[in-house]
Amino acid sequence: MTRTGSEYIESLRDGREVWYDGERVKDITVHPAFHNTIRSIAGLYDRTHEPDLRDVLTVRAPDGGRVLRAYQVPMTRMDLVAKRVAFKAWAEASFGFLGRSPDYMATAISGFAAAPHVFTGATFDGAPNVLDFHARMARNDLFEAHTLVNPQIDRTKTPSQQEEDDLYLRVVRERDDGIVVRGAKMVGTGAVFGDEILVGTTQRLAPADADYALSFSVPVSSPGVKFVSRASYEDKARSVFDYPLASRFDENDALVVYDNVFVPWENVLVYRDVDVCNSQWWKTPAFVNFVHHGATRLWTKFEFLTGIALLIAKANNTAKLPPVQAQIGKLMGWLNTMRSMVLALEAACETVDGPGGPVQPNKEISCAQLAVGPELYPQVLNEIKLLAGGGLIQLPASFQDLLNPETVPLLRKYIRSPGCPTEERVKLFKLAWDALGSEFAGRHEHYERFYHGAPHVYLSAIVREGDTDAYERLAQTCLDGYELHEEAP
Repeated sequence: MTRTGSEYIESLRDGREVWYDGERVKDITVHPAFHNTIRSIAGLYDRTHEPDLRDVLTVRAPDGGRVLRAYQVPMTRMDLVAKRVAFKAWAEASFGFLGRSPDYMATAISGFAAAPHVFTGATFDGAPNVLDFHARMARNDLFEAHTLVNPQIDRTKTPSQQEEDDLYLRVVRERDDGIVVRGAKMVGTGAVFGDEILVGTTQRLAPADADYALSFSVPVSSPGVKFVSRASYEDKARSVFDYPLASRFDENDALVVYDNVFVPWENVLVYRDVDVCNSQWWKTPAFVNFVHHGATRLWTKFEFLTGIALLIAKANNTAKLPPVQAQIGKLMGWLNTMRSMVLALEAACETVDGPGGPVQPNKEISCAQLAVGPELYPQVLNEIKLLAGGGLIQLPASFQDLLNPETVPLLRKYIRSPGCPTEERVKLFKLAWDALGSEFAGRHEHYERFYHGAPHVYLSAIVREGDTDAYERLAQTCLDGYELHEEAP
């Protein structure tokens, strides 16, 4: 059975080593930098027990219990559609602002399980571990986080060429019962909230980098795993009224240091194999499953932002003006571009290993979504800022000004519009600012640009995964349809 929100919260009291603002956090479930987001995630788990959502968010496992639908290995296009419906139900709960919710890595793990043979290397066979890993995570309803990006030390050098051999995570010792690793990974988004962390890399490695060609999962509370958190927007939020998004949906990012961490063999998926290390993302559905989830979330986020734009236009009493209608139309066009790409990557789904096996989202369309989404997101924000104008700036410092008998008469007189009283207008524009202009919003704009890696990674992936031969043939067909001699008199 899926666990409840309270069970999830209790699981976080495991002694994990989280450092924040110069101090070690004793209990993240009550710390002001983390506790509201934890409860937002707990709310996702509770939704799996709601009668009208149970069959949306979960599926029946072979043993008769229920597991999160994100862990399902899809066998048909309709299975992909069902997974998307589940993704969207959770994404709507956070209005698209929790990008690394528990279903994100769950669907990647289902991608591993769809092609376990990819993990069979020349000297280490991770295939049985992959299947056991998938079963264990689904059965126990665990929140798998991940850290894949190496620190930005010297990007002109490979991992083995860095000035110190443990700046990037590597194996430092092999034991009969497992391995010991040391090094760091950056941008551990949501990792402090997880049960376990999948550690790996998406960087292409050279044969000399075999010590860095690893993939494994360890409990967050493993001895030697240390988190150094960035500034928490939740911690800085004055109230939910003033920062309704930052105060509840700041999934946090952290530097994750692995200081001589022991990993048992059964938790190792890839071991010192540069080919398998790269193949786990590109020769299984894992990465395109990432995109399926992320694209669904971004579509939901565009719906939310378009809704804010509509409410702002109505609050400003400009909703029926032709220029404003044009702005709203532009936003709805972008929204439906995101929606259409999600539907298309499902409709054009591909089999993983031939007929009769698992299916995966269309690779070329998935990679194209990565090119389009990050470019559209800043445009969406900019369009709504133009629509809102100075109303985003001229706001009271906090909700206290609406409660103070000296200031509330002034606000009620000067900050209002026809049909939109002061309290409603301030509440709306506070929400808009948190989505568009606050520090939390700035992080999200940057986040969406690099959500699935740097542009040079996914743009080249479109070329690699796309049907370039077909495009060339079509153009060549035109060229072959006429000759120079046909122009002779």
